[in-house]
Amino acid sequence: MTTPLEPLDQAIARELAADGRCSFTDLAERVGLSVSAVHQRVKRLEQRGVIRGYAARLDGEQIGLPLTALISLTPNDPAAPDDYPTRLQHITEIESCYSVAGDESYILLVRVASPLGLEDLLRRIRESAKVSTRTTVVLSTPFEGRSPTL
Repeated sequence: MTTPLEPLDQAIARELAADGRCSFTDLAERVGLSVSAVHQRVKRLEQRGVIRGYAARLDGEQIGLPLTALISLTPNDPAAPDDYPTRLQHITEIESCYSVAGDESYILLVRVASPLGLEDLLRRIRESAKVSTRTTVVLSTPFEGRSPTL
């Protein structure tokens, strides 16, 4: 079991979740600590795995991947090893892979350029993982990628 975050660490994590490009100077000012204290706490949060990384969030439409879909995977052979993430890791269109409870084993979040691209991706997923798929196409995304609230 992990130790709950101290209030100052929660404040730092909350500020970085809202603005990952925030400078240590601005962050220190926002949470009421010195720059060196904030730097040490951020480093500790990174080491603990609370902060898992920093990344630019790209707009799929702007980069030529306007079609988003959720693909549910069901094993063709229930006795087969549960190594689907390993089998699918090489497929770059898969943005996220979630192990789930229920009828399906995994749900994938994918982004592709077109319906034809989705059709090809489904074929490659089925061939690589030996699964059946059920696909839900996303029509719009009112919000996405929110950080957990602290």
